[in-house]
Amino acid sequence: MLEANAFVNDLVWGWPLLLLIFGTGIFLTTYTRFITITKFGYVIKETFFKMFKKDQLGEGEVTAFQAVSTALAATVGTGNIAGVGTAIAIGGPGAVFWMWIAATFGMATKYGEVVLSIKYREKTEDGRFVGGPMYYLSKGANMKWLAVLFAIFGTLATFGIGNMVQSNSVADSLNATFGISPLLTGIVLAVLVALVILGGIKSIGKVTEVIVPFMAAIYLIGGLSIILLNIQLVPEAFRIIFHDAFTGSAAAGGFVGSSIMLSIRYGVARGVFTNEAGLGSAPIAHAAATTDHPVRQGLWGIFEVFADTIVLCTITALVIVMTGAWDTGLDGAPLTTAAFEEGFAYGGYIVTFGLIFCAFSTLLGWSYYGERCMEYLFGAKSIIIYRIVYLPLIVVGAVGGLRVVWDLADTLNGLMALPNLVGLLILSPVIVKSTKEYFGKDGIYEKEKNKIE
Repeated sequence: MLEANAFVNDLVWGWPLLLLIFGTGIFLTTYTRFITITKFGYVIKETFFKMFKKDQLGEGEVTAFQAVSTALAATVGTGNIAGVGTAIAIGGPGAVFWMWIAATFGMATKYGEVVLSIKYREKTEDGRFVGGPMYYLSKGANMKWLAVLFAIFGTLATFGIGNMVQSNSVADSLNATFGISPLLTGIVLAVLVALVILGGIKSIGKVTEVIVPFMAAIYLIGGLSIILLNIQLVPEAFRIIFHDAFTGSAAAGGFVGSSIMLSIRYGVARGVFTNEAGLGSAPIAHAAATTDHPVRQGLWGIFEVFADTIVLCTITALVIVMTGAWDTGLDGAPLTTAAFEEGFAYGGYIVTFGLIFCAFSTLLGWSYYGERCMEYLFGAKSIIIYRIVYLPLIVVGAVGGLRVVWDLADTLNGLMALPNLVGLLILSPVIVKSTKEYFGKDGIYEKEKNKIE
């Protein structure tokens, strides 16, 4: 079963999908005239510095930050901790470079996804706002069959990337650090998740807007402390990353070596896993945001990828490489834990508690994605059935094998990304039109700029 799953995974994540992901990101970055770079200062001003602003224009169920917190809850997860560890363990330090490249162009991809999710979202009879690839594929691209395909893959993916991978990584870490039974970890996680998701997006948003900043801050402070305490090792860490990105990694210590192809493949795959740019998952949460223009919410998409991969994943990667833990033969969360313990006396606890919060928030975010996909396919009443399946799988994931679960998640990610990327390319003129409306001479950007002046 392991070999068959790995074969399908390798088939899905072959050169065609890698080129499609890279190509879509490069195309949208160029087509939008590099706004992810030229307007980056404005992006930070409108997102990071307005994070807790409650008085917002437009319609929606939750605040812009609650929506992005739900999306970040799903992206700032075990991918930043266990995912980076797995990428380096298999693809070598060079995989980190390809994660950066994927994120650089992925910012435009995520921006486009969010813009379209707001543009084509719908308001249900009970006042909820629903949207995402299902809606812009069917309403915008007039490709109902692709919308259905995405919803099917999206529903299935939630059980892997958003469920079993999360509980598996937490259970693995708690077992290694405190000797806690994986079964017990799974049961506790399932109960806590059930208590929150029963309240829908408003309940999830209220929880994630507290958890996400807290867990990011703790992990950020912990990781930066290790880097600063070992600042003399940073230049060599960067040298190794850049060198191995184009040469591959020779076998060393417990590391079995890797090729350039493995470096690219796992760098891009884990990059997509950590920031989800191209998957089409995050726009489902953004569709519920209160906003007056699709582009304003799209700015949060850019911020997501930057905060998730460029900042948090880089910190994890630097600690792993600079401490030399990457060639110990360890994998996933245990590798990251070992690296943090090597760099700081209580570093292992930072990883463990970071994983707990990350996984819990990710379980919440992806449960919402799955519910919306299920609702699109079978109606609102099917949400109950989805929850009955989703919650027990948290326990199953906690006691499952790491490599099998990760391969399953990667495969489902790829299948989920395909229809979404096709939709993004078809609807790229809509993204550009909305961008010009917002940043044009008579747009919101110029009006706000002139008002300040």
